[in-house]
Amino acid sequence: MASPISKMKETSAITHHQKFEGHTDWVNGAIHLPGGQRIMTCSWDGSLRVWNVKSGKQIGEDWRDGDSAVETIALSPDGKNVVSGSSDGAVRLWDIDTCKVVNKCTGHTRRVQSVCWSRDGRRVLSGSYDGTARQWEVEGGETIKNILASIETGHKQVYEVVYSPDTTLIATGGYDGPRAAEHPIKIWDAKTGKLVVNLEGHTSIVLCLTWTTDGKTLISGSSDHSIRTWNTTNWQQTAVLLEHTGSVYGIAISPNDRILASASTDKTALLWNLDNGQPICSPIQHPDDVTCVSFSAGGKRLATGCRVDNNAYIWDVAAILREAGLDDLLSDAKVSRQTCLMSLHSDN
Repeated sequence: MASPISKMKETSAITHHQKFEGHTDWVNGAIHLPGGQRIMTCSWDGSLRVWNVKSGKQIGEDWRDGDSAVETIALSPDGKNVVSGSSDGAVRLWDIDTCKVVNKCTGHTRRVQSVCWSRDGRRVLSGSYDGTARQWEVEGGETIKNILASIETGHKQVYEVVYSPDTTLIATGGYDGPRAAEHPIKIWDAKTGKLVVNLEGHTSIVLCLTWTTDGKTLISGSSDHSIRTWNTTNWQQTAVLLEHTGSVYGIAISPNDRILASASTDKTALLWNLDNGQPICSPIQHPDDVTCVSFSAGGKRLATGCRVDNNAYIWDVAAILREAGLDDLLSDAKVSRQTCLMSLHSDN
């Protein structure tokens, strides 16, 4: 059977819109900052760095607090703070304006691999190689404290944690041991810390998770090379996306829930049409393993980070969609359907 990629409209080679050079070790995270003119990256070199999207140049000095590798970063919903997780097991809260750590929380005994904000910005969730997930309360963007007993997930190492959009549930994924035939995603009650359900399907480490904004779908990526979608009403698997030939290390959904981006150790990022589960374009080639992906606020740009070459990149999603003849994927699905209906009526 032919690959979906072979059936899509032929597109020219995709080139990056901007390249960001300066890190001296792997780039583990890349996020867009408010205003759309800056991105932030984090790296195993122990730094967070801010970059000018237009020029590709670093803005100011490195953000540092010790020498520990920075594994992950996440921007607060109000855009005023960044939370980071590091190899020393600490969760740090940074102020965007001062570029300084305003709070450092300890509790994890091994590196923090994943952090996530609640939608209201009042909680931070962290996952660690110590096998636990912890919830922290944020007060006034300055104070962060542990609010609940840590969740002993049963994963030997937690790779990813993520709140549901309404913050009532927590999804975790990770490594469950060398003899594990299945590596389930686990769903937890955020208030009680009790297990709700195991989602079985992945046959290797679950590396990344994300929810759609309406909370109806959970999407996962794994070192088994697959991306899977799950119906959160009945917790059934609804689709398996198979195009990557390496571990799926990161995933992100566009703000309108219509495009999925994935990052892989096969040295590519992919854009997926979530309306039909098909790739949008040919794989976006990188010099080495791709570790992370994130969309800009309007979904028109994609940031990626790379291992070994230690660089980050910006890609023009709008141009890629335009060449593929899929410009409408940047619009809201409901608006797109209404426009289509209006067009049909006007033709009659």
